[in-house]
Amino acid sequence: MTTDFSTLALTVQDGVAELRLNRPDRANALSGEMWHELREAARALDAAPEARVIVLRGNGKHFCAGIDLTMLAELRPTEMEPGRAGEELRRRVLDLQDTLSWFEKCRKPVLAAISGACIGAGLDLAVACDLRYASADAQFVLKEVDMGLAADVGVLQRLPRIVGEGVARELAYTCRAVSGTEAAELRLVNRCYDSAEELHKGVLELARELAAKSPLALRGTKHAITYARDHSISDGLDQIATWNSAALLTEDIVESLMAFQQKRQGKFVD
Repeated sequence: MTTDFSTLALTVQDGVAELRLNRPDRANALSGEMWHELREAARALDAAPEARVIVLRGNGKHFCAGIDLTMLAELRPTEMEPGRAGEELRRRVLDLQDTLSWFEKCRKPVLAAISGACIGAGLDLAVACDLRYASADAQFVLKEVDMGLAADVGVLQRLPRIVGEGVARELAYTCRAVSGTEAAELRLVNRCYDSAEELHKGVLELARELAAKSPLALRGTKHAITYARDHSISDGLDQIATWNSAALLTEDIVESLMAFQQKRQGKFVD
């Protein structure tokens, strides 16, 4: 698995992959290269057996200040007639959406550890993760309306399913800042820690705990929850029955029971 990134930093230890946005001098704003590397990293981690859980965070004080303004200006096609320019812009937006969706599609649990700024596209990235944790100093801002546009890379589709439609509309319309403490109250994050140091320690502990569980069971659970979110209850029941028609035959079940009886940690292959 490659770890040779210019805008990201990646380390893997004890089944936990720490993927860090690494432009601290720009508050980890998403440049064109970072968009490309995020998708490359998500694909690589999805396939890497040594990575069972992913922790996503930012180097420095901030998680992510949103899309880099230079990149935003470059998104608008030039020297093209309007119809073709519009089609090209749509293609570019769909490509950006696909990058963030890879964290949702990744088979492993993805935990976002958020301190400092989480603005605009940074929030799009955070809500594509499975779980979100924040420090009290975090600032969540859905900024796009104040920039004269509607958010278009996933937050308007995912956020209402996390916090409810009314809260999502308020945050989108007003563009007001939400602290880490309030984010926990709104259920935007699963827990708020007092400091960035406690956040990092707590999320890593949770990630190691998850990494010790059956990878296949975690993958099946993640897929079932995401599938059920977008389908009827009947469709979801049919999906999990199909999944478990194979998964119930795995040795992971036997190992889990033996580990429980022997009061030890289970040993699972990828």
